[in-house]
Amino acid sequence: MMHSRARRPVFGDIRFVIGVVLVIVSVAGVWLLVSSSRQTAPMLQTTRTVVPGDTIGSADLQVVEVSLGALGDKYLAPHDLEPGSTAMRTIPKGELLPRSAVGDAADARFTTIVVGSTAVSEGMTAGTKVEVWHAPAQDDGRTYDEPRILVGDAVVVTVAEQDGMLSNSRTDVELAIERSAVSDVLAALTGGDAISLVPAGAGS
Repeated sequence: MMHSRARRPVFGDIRFVIGVVLVIVSVAGVWLLVSSSRQTAPMLQTTRTVVPGDTIGSADLQVVEVSLGALGDKYLAPHDLEPGSTAMRTIPKGELLPRSAVGDAADARFTTIVVGSTAVSEGMTAGTKVEVWHAPAQDDGRTYDEPRILVGDAVVVTVAEQDGMLSNSRTDVELAIERSAVSDVLAALTGGDAISLVPAGAGS
């Protein structure tokens, strides 16, 4: 009497095939991940702190090779920078150039103005956010009213050198301020108000 050979269950064969497919997919996924992580692309990086309203040119940037993957579209490559591009916000030195921080000069909310201040903190440098306070001059020309805030959101562009100057001397500071505040600042300057610059948040 002949005995037929036992057939392997079909279900077992399917599980074997699925296991092989999963192993192949896993290996392929790891390979793609490693491969993509090694791919770099040229991107623009700031070589100085860029403040709102600044025109961004080649002197302010350098090209670096970075691997950003899916985030690459959020930053500007060398061929993406248009002539006359303007900073819409502060971009610290060494940061990649974000698309969202660059726009056309006509769209810029900020402009620059120079103020003479009797109070400038030692650590104020380009990019420091400050509040502009003013004390209106009294009629006698020698005393001032109580200080009050004039501009709540300004950014330092440059601070004049103070070689051998007394601590209570005026220091010229170039500020980036919103265009809507320019008239108020000019009125304070021409009116002889005492101007003070306070790091943002310190005066509140």
